[in-house]
Amino acid sequence: MKIGFSTLGCPEWSWQEIIAAAKDLGYDGIELRGIASEMYVPRAHPFTPENIEKTKEMLSQKNLEIPCITSSCYLYKDNTERYLKEGKDYIDIAQKLGSPYIRVLGDRQPYPEGDINHDRVAAMLQELGEYGVQRDVTVLIETNGVYANSKTLFKLMQRLDNDNIGVLWDIHHPYRYMAEDVEQTYNRLKRYIRYVHVKDSIERDGSVEYCLLGQGDVPVKAAISILKSNGYKGYISLEWVRRWYYDLEEPGIVFPHFIDKVKNMIAEV
Repeated sequence: MKIGFSTLGCPEWSWQEIIAAAKDLGYDGIELRGIASEMYVPRAHPFTPENIEKTKEMLSQKNLEIPCITSSCYLYKDNTERYLKEGKDYIDIAQKLGSPYIRVLGDRQPYPEGDINHDRVAAMLQELGEYGVQRDVTVLIETNGVYANSKTLFKLMQRLDNDNIGVLWDIHHPYRYMAEDVEQTYNRLKRYIRYVHVKDSIERDGSVEYCLLGQGDVPVKAAISILKSNGYKGYISLEWVRRWYYDLEEPGIVFPHFIDKVKNMIAEV
């Protein structure tokens, strides 16, 4: 298994600081979810047409990968053309960077918000998957919102006829919002899982509070054990949501803690 972190966790850092931290701390890859004030990755300075080749050379020199580019492509929205364009823009930039995956969402929040038009989600996902086939980029839908329910997500995946569509398993959401055992989630979705998000939390007074790995009750180690025993060779990526919650610990604390903790978990299981 490889270890990465999402740039969602370091919104104050420049691209140079992000790359330096990833290299110095021993990470294998950087998941892109905005750089500084620019959330739309294809427009971020390191990935514009005039800069992208230099960026790729820098990553290669430091032996770092971009394993996934995480979009705000909402497949449940009425404005279909806007979000299909965003998804295709992300597939195009992933192809240029040699990144195998982009992430899309079937629901906005980690928890279910309301009714979702599953037909629309399936149709948009199918179109993006077909677009990705031509560019060797796989489209991943996250266990998020209504799709944190693995039964619901499994039904969606069964409707699709495209091996270029997979699942991003956010370990946190099915456990926290659907009370699913991690083994149950994995066994239902294992055919489709290509990438894994990790974060920890506790519930306090009816609210979810994110915390450093190992300080909450999300069974991350159990999930890693399941992945390892099933031969998973992909990424375990820290999604530290500091961009949305500025009261969370700074990346200079969280990123070193995470890689040490998760490496120990991998070794111990």
